[in-house]
Amino acid sequence: MPASLCLIIATFLWGSSFISLKYAIGAYDPAIVIFLRMLTTLAVCLCLWRFVKRFTYQSGDWKYLFGMSLAEPCLYFLFEGHAMEYTSASQAGVIVSCLPLIVAVLAFFMLKEHISRAIIVGFTLCIGGSILLTMVSPSSEQAPNPLLGNTLEFMAMVCAAFYTVSVKHLSARYSPLTLIALQGLAGSIFFAPFLFFVDVPQEHDPIAFAHILYLGTFVTLGAYGMYNYAISKVSVLTAAAYSNLIPIFTLLLSAIVLSEVLTLWQWLSIGVVFIGVMVSQRHQAVVVDLEEDDDSLDADTNKRSSVPDTGELKG
Repeated sequence: MPASLCLIIATFLWGSSFISLKYAIGAYDPAIVIFLRMLTTLAVCLCLWRFVKRFTYQSGDWKYLFGMSLAEPCLYFLFEGHAMEYTSASQAGVIVSCLPLIVAVLAFFMLKEHISRAIIVGFTLCIGGSILLTMVSPSSEQAPNPLLGNTLEFMAMVCAAFYTVSVKHLSARYSPLTLIALQGLAGSIFFAPFLFFVDVPQEHDPIAFAHILYLGTFVTLGAYGMYNYAISKVSVLTAAAYSNLIPIFTLLLSAIVLSEVLTLWQWLSIGVVFIGVMVSQRHQAVVVDLEEDDDSLDADTNKRSSVPDTGELKG
């Protein structure tokens, strides 16, 4: 499957997660929602154990594996779960536009990845479109404390950026399913103690529980699986640029599920973001071209060095 299609599917699923998460925490405490979500992911991964155990551990990987698991799902879901208590799903989706910039900074220092002109132009369009989308979107009663909620969502994006860079480093030796299984295990262990400090409702909401199952299977397992696979095929900056589609899908799904009507300016903002994502795709093409040029230069150098020196001068 093409990496671009995997990224589109992943961002679509993540876009839908804001709606499901908002509904789930309306019936259950965020700690319960996230624990059950990670437990669902772990249970599915255990059923697929024959594929999970296929990996090649290398000395020192534990630092990246531990950091990846702590950043996401542990701290990421902790920040995002509480963020949804104070801000709306649409505003949280817009904060995601900060992710590519944070990824670019971390990738530059951790992976020494080049930041091309296409990435800069594409990110600028994506962020500009997201800001415009925020300005033209109507206010919502679903955000009692948007400043706190958006700050927590931004912290979640920092964790997501570190996760993205770590996965890029590990993707050569670990399958997407292996990394997701580790996430499920880490998340289940991390959030289990929180259950002792929250009130478990006496009556359960079957619809909210269905949303939790959706989050644990389609979103965590499906979206992260697609995203981790795509990261192993393309530049980490190219993959991060697709995250700007998340608020777009969130808005479109809100219009479909909640019957919200999109204005002309909202459609214009969506178009700007899509153009930004397409422009950022040129970064991958440039990287591939540079690698091919380097390979050609190396091959030409080796070819010339293999010609024997006869010691004769021709004039």
